[in-house]
Amino acid sequence: MLPSHLNGHSPLARRRPRLSAASPPATAGSDASAASADAPLAEHDRIYFQSYSHIGIHEAMIKDRVRTDAYRSAIMHHQKFIEGKVVMDVGCGTGILSVFCAQAGAKRVYAVEASEMATQAREIVKANNLNDKIVVVHGRVEDVEVEDKVDVIISEWMGYMLLYESMLPSVLFARDKWLRPGGLILPSHATLFMAPITNSERYEGSVDFWSDVYGINMSALVPLAKKFTSEEPSIEIIGGENVLSWPFVVKHIDCYTFKAEELKSITTKYKVSSMMLAPIHGFGLWFEVEFNGPSNPSDNSPSDLNPLDVIHKKRRRGSDDAVLLSTAPEDEPTHWHQTILYFPDPIEVKQDQIIEGSVTVSQSEENPRFLNIELHCSTGGQTLVKDYAMR
Repeated sequence: MLPSHLNGHSPLARRRPRLSAASPPATAGSDASAASADAPLAEHDRIYFQSYSHIGIHEAMIKDRVRTDAYRSAIMHHQKFIEGKVVMDVGCGTGILSVFCAQAGAKRVYAVEASEMATQAREIVKANNLNDKIVVVHGRVEDVEVEDKVDVIISEWMGYMLLYESMLPSVLFARDKWLRPGGLILPSHATLFMAPITNSERYEGSVDFWSDVYGINMSALVPLAKKFTSEEPSIEIIGGENVLSWPFVVKHIDCYTFKAEELKSITTKYKVSSMMLAPIHGFGLWFEVEFNGPSNPSDNSPSDLNPLDVIHKKRRRGSDDAVLLSTAPEDEPTHWHQTILYFPDPIEVKQDQIIEGSVTVSQSEENPRFLNIELHCSTGGQTLVKDYAMR
């Protein structure tokens, strides 16, 4: 489904569309059919929502048991906040999370979906005899109207490296318009991590490969391979053994208080120490989200605190703590994989060598669902400044 890039994936055909609608706005009444009216839709939104009409995207998400089980566990963990209450599922897709909420005892679930998958979601609701509980609303959450304020907002809004696709603003819009004071947001908190990585096998397979192809010297293609390798982020799976240092926090998001404007540009400085002698081939990004209750502060730390504390707290959690969904290299792989920013050329580092610089993640002006990444990295007297475009 996605084009190959450095044996990984270039984020050209995305993971799943969401919420801000593929089609017209709608009004949800007390029955499962919603009236809809035409509303202007930006071309990038139209393409985005259209992509989520494809069953393959939903299959990949639902078959990701780490993701789906985390959401189901979070719903049951917070059942006391859901039972007998009104829920809004932002970007419901097939409606699976809405069904989980209904099974947990929700009085009413507004399942909002902008893509044409809303049609199938209605059929799924009907097939499971949940027409009396789940109202499927076809439209962008920014355009629809519902009868009630809601007690719970649930959404699987995360894209590659957390922020790609930029669906979070739709969740925040729903929060500000419909969530009752003291209401529950699932997930409640999200953290984007980053660390230098080494991956000689991957680099050699895409770059050094051209030096000798079936006994033919094709090294003239090496500069082109380096350019292609480092042009845009690669979506692939790495392991904990590929990570050269403790990760640092690029951004911590509290979904109860975060503002959409903060997504326009995020800059973080970093200073880490290599844990081994190895070449740096680039940086890896991954995220985790927490499903805390409405009155519980996040266990994660802001970006100016020691990320070791973040990780140690996570590893110390007991069964009574909030549910966590992690896409870290050391954890079970998910359909998000990790996002890798490869260098054109590796930089050799020694154990305990300092690696420092900054990273800026900003929304593209041409399409706010795309990301521009500016990376500054200095170590051992070498400096690299590199721009990446995540399209």
